[in-house]
Amino acid sequence: MKQPAKELRIDFVEGPVAHRLRFGGGRGQDLPKAMGLRGGKTPKIIDATAGLGRDAFLLASLGAQVTLIERSEKMHLLLAEGMDRAARAGGQMREIIDRMTLLKGDALDLIPELYGEAILIDPMHPERKNSALVKQELRQVREIVGTDDDAADLVRLAIRHARKRVVLKWPAKADPLAGVPKCSHQIIGKTTRFDVFMTG
Repeated sequence: MKQPAKELRIDFVEGPVAHRLRFGGGRGQDLPKAMGLRGGKTPKIIDATAGLGRDAFLLASLGAQVTLIERSEKMHLLLAEGMDRAARAGGQMREIIDRMTLLKGDALDLIPELYGEAILIDPMHPERKNSALVKQELRQVREIVGTDDDAADLVRLAIRHARKRVVLKWPAKADPLAGVPKCSHQIIGKTTRFDVFMTG
């Protein structure tokens, strides 16, 4: 008999996020490299599509100040609850959460008002042909936030406002996102690639 889906919960204290914090590759991981965390540099980052908050948490754990933007009311609430639990855990968790600022709203409206050296955009990815490959958690996120039909608009806006770079997180084998300029370079992992647009 099929088990009912567990209620989506954002947990930074235990589970895969905490495991990645303990055993991840630090600044040598693809995401920090794409965002410009190298050579002692730690840019101010805007995560324009916060979602589960995992990328923002990783970047904050490496010392970056990260502003998270989430337009879905339900995802924003789940993120706020998860961040609050992590802050209450104290110690290193509290220090990381203190570097994260969560905003509710549409990134298209908020980015022009914010200062960001590097902007991360991780829109809902195209559905895979075999939906069994998509983790239950990500299916739940998709049900909450829907599709990001304005992803190309967001990338173009971010390119105009980011001081140094914009990074689009995208499936490794997917076609480039239609309607955006050619990226400056890519960092390609097994399942994910980062299209980097240098702006300054």
